[in-house]
Amino acid sequence: MMSSWKTCYPRPQLRRDSFLPLMDGWKLNGNSITMPFCPESLLSGYEGELGMSMTYETTFTLPKTFLPRGRRLLLHFGAVDQIAEVFLNGRPIVRHEGGYLPFSGDITHALVQGENYLTVCVMDGLDRDYPYGKQRKKRGGMWYTPVTGIWQTAWLEAVPEKAITGLKITPDLTGIDLQVDTAAERCEAIVRLEGMEVARTAWDGADRIRIDIPAEHIRLWTPDSPTLYDLAITAGEDQVASYFALRTVGIKPDKQGVSRLCLNGEPVFLNGVLDQGYFTDGHYLPGDPAEYERDVRRMKELGFNMLRKHIKVEPEAFYEACDRLGMLVVQDMVNNGGYNYVFDTVLPTIGFQWRPNWPVSKRRKEIFEACAAETIAHLHDHPCVIGYTIFNEGWGQFDGERLYRTFKSLDPTRFWDTASGWFVPKETDVDSKHVYFRNKKLKPGKRPMFLSECGGYARKIDGHLWNPANEYGYGKTDTEQQLTDAIGRMYAEMVNPAIPAGLCGVVYTQLSDVEDEINGLYTYDRQVCKVEGARMRAILREAEEILHKATE
Repeated sequence: MMSSWKTCYPRPQLRRDSFLPLMDGWKLNGNSITMPFCPESLLSGYEGELGMSMTYETTFTLPKTFLPRGRRLLLHFGAVDQIAEVFLNGRPIVRHEGGYLPFSGDITHALVQGENYLTVCVMDGLDRDYPYGKQRKKRGGMWYTPVTGIWQTAWLEAVPEKAITGLKITPDLTGIDLQVDTAAERCEAIVRLEGMEVARTAWDGADRIRIDIPAEHIRLWTPDSPTLYDLAITAGEDQVASYFALRTVGIKPDKQGVSRLCLNGEPVFLNGVLDQGYFTDGHYLPGDPAEYERDVRRMKELGFNMLRKHIKVEPEAFYEACDRLGMLVVQDMVNNGGYNYVFDTVLPTIGFQWRPNWPVSKRRKEIFEACAAETIAHLHDHPCVIGYTIFNEGWGQFDGERLYRTFKSLDPTRFWDTASGWFVPKETDVDSKHVYFRNKKLKPGKRPMFLSECGGYARKIDGHLWNPANEYGYGKTDTEQQLTDAIGRMYAEMVNPAIPAGLCGVVYTQLSDVEDEINGLYTYDRQVCKVEGARMRAILREAEEILHKATE
């Protein structure tokens, strides 16, 4: 199946028929650029210089029937890194800060008949007060090439005056609580399962309502059976389409009193892999959005049931693929702030897990908290997202316990990992550990233990290296058998013995090679699988069987 970003609808859980992508005719600082790819990527075709301040320009002419009388025209951007100021025909439209989340502006007042001139002024100096992930000007090792400016779809949408501006869908095992953000006085919702209507209700638009699914039509969402319900909503003159799943996430003791992470009330073991979302051609985007689906299928074929989306928020096409195919996601918040190689990496890796109380500015704290809260709202309705990581290995870490309480109150329906890796907080839902270079004895405590990073064994595949002059990974293997053996030993010696005592999941580093890193299960170009598929499935299946025996 092939598709393109031109035809990929950017907002799958709030769909309208009105959709006009703005992909053609863009220039960046006067040089042609192919959208929606960042200028650092091969697919962008950009040959100009990069700087802290850059200007995008394009023109568009609306089709005659695209904007009916009485409708408003919205301009959307999936993501622009780091600060964007948008102008249409010289008139200011919207200013946005932060490079990982969507934003929009009403451009109706600035439209002219015929050709319209759109300008996006970008400021991106990799200001560390803003979330930046693994971007670094001097890339190398575990730090990657930066991303500048527009890196997701820009598009137009015509909406009625009283448009639906958002949905909040909170599921359980028998139905959903639904909030529709609209100024319309009356709403109606229709739920369908495999094309058949199973529920219908109408209500006043300002109310939050409950929709129960009849018992005979209840299908719980799991990785093995990812059932989705279609949801059609009418609010006044507006109509949108969405979807949802019936599922819950929680922590409860098993019969032996061991705390277990549960999906739909049943203990689940997370066989996870670290997914950083980098690609050889599009850098921060795959050349084809269908590549997200292919990545999910690759990992499911190896036996994995979870991806830890590592300090990056993806386009919604990624989360939609995980919803549809049954891939659990633990989503990292994107880090801002400082990083200290000695205290945040070297000393913790060898067992000295102490970090100075670095000062953090009020501005930096406010930006991180605002972006995290926006991420929570943005991803709330995706059933695949079962947990969040607030901080990774101390990067930019501050006020962990307070932020756990704050974010948990915003979304109590998922589990929260306050600090993935080293610096154990007092308040968190899971005890999160990173273990590299060795297999150690894990000792789960009162909370479920989450081995949120491990492995990372290197295997070089000649002809598929991004940077042959520099190779980065943990340990060395030369063949499929050797790499699979190493992963099997890690499970046998470290993972499996800890499951009866409360280990709830493991995250192997990583899905694919990334730039200098050669520790992927696949090469960076996704052309070569480096492990033995049948043996990998058996290794991961054994861990799930151990959990089942421990909790039956």
